[in-house]
Amino acid sequence: MPLPIPPSVVIPDCDIALTFVRASGPGGQNVNKVASAVQLRFDLAATAALEERVKQRLRALAGRRLTDEGAILIVARNHRTQERNRAEALERLSELVRRALIEPRARKPTRPTHTARARRLEGKTRHGRNKRLRGRVRWDGEPR
Repeated sequence: MPLPIPPSVVIPDCDIALTFVRASGPGGQNVNKVASAVQLRFDLAATAALEERVKQRLRALAGRRLTDEGAILIVARNHRTQERNRAEALERLSELVRRALIEPRARKPTRPTHTARARRLEGKTRHGRNKRLRGRVRWDGEPR
């Protein structure tokens, strides 16, 4: 079943691979017997469902989840059942894609205000005065 993402984007099943592995941690005999953890692999490099600009932002957002082959690897093992872990992995992928679909606004450069400029210069003057006071004292008691 394809993964729908609200603003008219649908990721086809052929781009998503789900594998089930044994989870680690607490859970007793269930953890040792049942492969309930889910590894979701989304082939970002080969997908045609996303534009190139969205793919670039998704690569940046994926961080360490991005593999060398250009796939996003999401591991979900918080729940006891395979179905809930699968749903969590798919939700995490859709949230990541949703965040990548939002185009960042371009920054408009602004000039510093007159007050900000004056405050900066005052700080520089104060810093210079402190440094000058740390210097050697002349015989008449004034710093150099």
